[in-house]
Amino acid sequence: MHYILFDGDRREALLPLTYTRPVGALRTGILTLQEKWAHDLGAPVSFSTVAYLSGKFPMEAGTDNLFIKGSLLPDAHLVQAVQNLKKGEALFGPPGLLAYRSPEPLEEGQLEGLGRIAYPGDVLELRNTWDIFSINGPALEQDFERLTRGRESMPLPASNRAVHPEHIFLEEGASVEFSILNASEGPIYIGQGATVMEGSLIRGGFALGAHGVVKMGAKIYGPTTAGPWCKIGGEVNNAVLFGYSNKGHDGFLGNSVLGEWCNLGADTNNSNLKNNYARVRLWNYQSGGFDQTGLQFCGLVMGDHSKSAINTMFNTGTVVGVSCNIFAAGFPRNFIPSFSWGGTSGFSTYFPEKAFEAARVAMERRGQEFTREDEEIFLQVFEQSRKYRKS
Repeated sequence: MHYILFDGDRREALLPLTYTRPVGALRTGILTLQEKWAHDLGAPVSFSTVAYLSGKFPMEAGTDNLFIKGSLLPDAHLVQAVQNLKKGEALFGPPGLLAYRSPEPLEEGQLEGLGRIAYPGDVLELRNTWDIFSINGPALEQDFERLTRGRESMPLPASNRAVHPEHIFLEEGASVEFSILNASEGPIYIGQGATVMEGSLIRGGFALGAHGVVKMGAKIYGPTTAGPWCKIGGEVNNAVLFGYSNKGHDGFLGNSVLGEWCNLGADTNNSNLKNNYARVRLWNYQSGGFDQTGLQFCGLVMGDHSKSAINTMFNTGTVVGVSCNIFAAGFPRNFIPSFSWGGTSGFSTYFPEKAFEAARVAMERRGQEFTREDEEIFLQVFEQSRKYRKS
């Protein structure tokens, strides 16, 4: 049996984060969706995604495959229902198609010949970009249970003060000294080789991925996730950083999502609440406009490899695409297309060859390679986002 996450109908609504990865590679809680499914299924999980991403994220299929909607978060009931599918059957729930068993990927019009199985329960799904931080609390609690069940935490050093230490888990090699950790409102997970520097104030839920760093004196409010190799400092509230991204200096980041390889310059701040307390509208690539999120608190969504200069200010409900460089005083507009360079005085096009150079240097600093597959992805994103830029 091969398990495969397909993008489904939510890919465009999850742009710009899915410009550079399949839907199933998004992170919320501690783990990516792929990692959650692989853990619960006890088997490897691959992707069925758009052609230009398949070189980096290949599908591993056989003659008998279970295709699962990649935007779904697994739970015990859903996993069981998926595994119970017989060949030629499809599982449907309130959001539509959830999974099907087939020798090959099927388009929507090819599903009619499958036996329909109704799923009676509710499902947790990433339908829009803002769901990533909105459901980060329950997702983090589920992942904490997944990763720590039946295991014993490394001891928390005596220099720290802890509230509800039974809900704090340190992986091997984690370092936490002279900090305050309060797990009364959610668990705290510190990954392998990660470091929480002295003077940090952390209120869970909070997850710090492997080799991540919380800088000295940071103030972290949950539910917040900083993925592998991320650095965070200053004030952070209900944010998700996928991995290899830095918000290492003073400044505020709240109700936000950063992809991979992002960097926020010193004293970068984002607004997460409108002055009139109105619900926030956010750019949605699927609808081609600013959609109502229904949220009073909604900050910044930033695609991979984008950066801000020192003292950058992002307004409430801002979407920044892939490989952007934001600088200059004042608030830039609240939808910035991929490969844009500039700020309040206007934007010019950041051409891929220059973006390749910056990405290559950034990734080499963390021992990672900017591959030919990455170049091809950049070129595709540049072309797909051209219609949003002036040049």
